[in-house]
Amino acid sequence: MHGNAAPAQLSSEIIRSVRTVIQGDDEPMRLIVTALFCGGHVLIEDLPGTGKTTLVKALSVITGCKFSRIQCTPDLMPADLTGYEVLAGSSTDSVRTVFRKGPVFTNLLLADEINRMAPRTQSGLLECMGEKQVTYNGKQYPLPDPFFVIATQNPIEHQGTFPLPEAQLDRFFMKLHLGQPSRTAETKILRDRSRQDPFDSLKPVTSAEQISAMQQAVKKIRISDDILTYLLDLADASRHHRQIRYGLSTRGLLALQSASQSYAAISGREYVIPDDVKAVFPAVCSHRIHLTGSALADPAAEKHVISDLLNSVEVPKV
Repeated sequence: MHGNAAPAQLSSEIIRSVRTVIQGDDEPMRLIVTALFCGGHVLIEDLPGTGKTTLVKALSVITGCKFSRIQCTPDLMPADLTGYEVLAGSSTDSVRTVFRKGPVFTNLLLADEINRMAPRTQSGLLECMGEKQVTYNGKQYPLPDPFFVIATQNPIEHQGTFPLPEAQLDRFFMKLHLGQPSRTAETKILRDRSRQDPFDSLKPVTSAEQISAMQQAVKKIRISDDILTYLLDLADASRHHRQIRYGLSTRGLLALQSASQSYAAISGREYVIPDDVKAVFPAVCSHRIHLTGSALADPAAEKHVISDLLNSVEVPKV
């Protein structure tokens, strides 16, 4: 249906469809599509009841992707995610083992309340997210293409949770906050839900194959030497900021470059401009920089530091 659709057209159709179910600011959804077109994973951290799970379920229908959901709990084991071997065969001579694939063998995986999962199980997602494969008993099993993880977590509830370690956080391409919808948006939610379930009218606007094609198209977006210098200057500034203990890593820098290309693509351009970098910088970098002890005491420090980095680096004229 949309075989030749440009990233900008397709992203607009996805966002418009999502808005029939979720009301609020379009920018978080633009960033999720940006990550989707990069093949990157997203961590959504927000208060309960803000629509995190609903958004992901809607996205799975709209993208036409195979969908799995994991409700994360402390007793979940790594094999519950990745899969395990079982005996097959009806006689002693023909008994063999068969790998039974777990819920990670999908296109779009929702890990609901990921910080309720024990560290051992959290680490089971590392290879899946980083290498897009599962290794079991020395055998590699590739995950479907595309493979996209959206995880949610509640920032205010700490009892019975296990904070994600830095290595796990770094596997997430972006960290987002949906925020509370406006009064106007909430009014529309109440009216729409009183008539029917918006999910009943959702239909796919794309497919897993086309998402993979968009990921290849994004890689062709031009990025000039001036923009590359801008990215490097931002990374360098993060590594020397007085309130940052550890700045942006090379992996984070690569993610920033890829996200900037994708944001340019969904904005309808074939090249990256500084505004693309600025738009994706907070979501790509906020969870990858580690503040000093004094800054950690200030809840607003992370936002101020990100703003300071963007304001302190000279913007190229392109």
